[in-house]
Amino acid sequence: MSGGDWKELFNAACGGDLALVQYHVKNGVDVNYAHPEFLSTPLVACILAGQEAVAHHLLDHGANPRLHSEFDGMTPVEAARHVGMASVLGRLARLGIEPPPPEAPRRRGLGQWLARWLSVPG
Repeated sequence: MSGGDWKELFNAACGGDLALVQYHVKNGVDVNYAHPEFLSTPLVACILAGQEAVAHHLLDHGANPRLHSEFDGMTPVEAARHVGMASVLGRLARLGIEPPPPEAPRRRGLGQWLARWLSVPG
């Protein structure tokens, strides 16, 4: 796998280009990889971008439904709940993955750290 292939997969997933995602998945790009420049998983990123069909395709082809996306600071189920993607939430529930209760504190990841750092007047 080359980094460029993964980056193209990631961008296609976020942009909803299912045909390009299918091409890269078919050619062996790792759907669970989080590139060091991105620190985000394709599954969480596409869910947050509202790309429902891509999310289901990634799940169909080995995306880990429990894998935490460091940059986004959430798992696929947390991302699906955040954007209200009912079909993905239902699918994850059928896999035995339930979101934490709403009152549970969210994990603090790089996403919150980066947002705080960028908001500091400099």
